[in-house]
Amino acid sequence: MARGREQKNLDPANMTEPVNVLIVGVGGQGVIMVSKVLAQICQDLGYQVKQSEVHGMAKRGGVVFSHVRFGNNVWSPTIPMGKADVLIALEWAEGLRWMGYLRPDTGIFIADTKRIVPPFACRSRILGADIGYSKNTPDDVKEKVAEAFALDATEMATKAGNERAANTLLLGALSTTLPFPNQAWKDVIAKMVPPKTIEVNLAVFEQGQQWITASRKGQPVEGGAFVPLVQPEINRNRTQFSITEAWCKGCDICVKMCPERCLVLNKDQVAELAEPEKCTGCHICEWLCPDFAISLTPMPQEANA
Repeated sequence: MARGREQKNLDPANMTEPVNVLIVGVGGQGVIMVSKVLAQICQDLGYQVKQSEVHGMAKRGGVVFSHVRFGNNVWSPTIPMGKADVLIALEWAEGLRWMGYLRPDTGIFIADTKRIVPPFACRSRILGADIGYSKNTPDDVKEKVAEAFALDATEMATKAGNERAANTLLLGALSTTLPFPNQAWKDVIAKMVPPKTIEVNLAVFEQGQQWITASRKGQPVEGGAFVPLVQPEINRNRTQFSITEAWCKGCDICVKMCPERCLVLNKDQVAELAEPEKCTGCHICEWLCPDFAISLTPMPQEANA
């Protein structure tokens, strides 16, 4: 989804003010990695760079944001309200929350449609209860900014082989807004990501570039659908709890925060669902896991027929 206005040329060499990029998301999504890649590229190309970040509650699912400013002269590390040239959001509601920082007439909004619902949004744990999460859709956003893109970066990265590479896919999207050499992006990304993931990260980086390019041309793009956030009708006795054991570090957050106290750490210090009959499918354990190790899928009623 994109709003059809003329693309702004964000070339620091031709601007009297710094270029401002704001990256926002939730702890564990890789916000800081995105900002560090961008800052390093700007340094390598000879620009002055200032980076400021807040991530104190990152490991508990809290808000993470990073300001990156670069140009010929940069004095302050933080972006004033209404002065961000690009807003990169790794989580949908966080993107909406920070929209006021975008330049009203020229700002570019790029967001993953990934939705991480905070526990306090679950006002009722009754099955099928409404979730207190933003109901805004991409169509609601596109009329408020100069150029807006909403893509399911997490799902696209998952299909490419690594869900955690969603932030790199968004880097690919960001790269289309800046006049930096393509190889400069790839060189820094290859240095920043784990060696075993270089190939998939570079692949999704290109995928992000291609998605934005096709979207700007009005061509059909995969990963642009926005699925309404609804609670399915489920059977509380048939909740499917899955965990990637290699990712679980036994932090105990899910166990402590489970409202029904149906999770435990086993002898290997890996979370497991000990009392499935108590699970209401509230998803709190999944949303709070700092390493995305938990997947909770309430099974439809007909699956138990």
